[in-house]
Amino acid sequence: MVVVRTYGLSHIGLAVENVERALKFYREVFGVREVFRGPHEIQVVTPGNHDVIAFEENATKAGKMAGVTHFGFRLVKPADIDAAAEAVARAGGKILERGDFVPGEPYIFASDPDGYRIEIWFE
Repeated sequence: MVVVRTYGLSHIGLAVENVERALKFYREVFGVREVFRGPHEIQVVTPGNHDVIAFEENATKAGKMAGVTHFGFRLVKPADIDAAAEAVARAGGKILERGDFVPGEPYIFASDPDGYRIEIWFE
């Protein structure tokens, strides 16, 4: 069997109500850095792996996950889970669920201001 060789999943595009609000949330919580700006779009890169999130202004589609259940950010240290929860709340998101997959592997499911479900976890 032949498979397509890639560097892995590289980006996600999110329909948002307001690109500036999305940028502010993801910058405050995850430290993203803006790399492109268009009339109704802002693209950011995440620290560490250089994954891209494209915020595309489209209020009618904003926050609708449809078949996608969530997307995730992996923590560097499990002790950072409390700071992650505080950052989400401070930036205008909501904590939806919190726990441990197994001892020492904490997780949070949160929603951003548009309603996208985000997993923050340590593994």
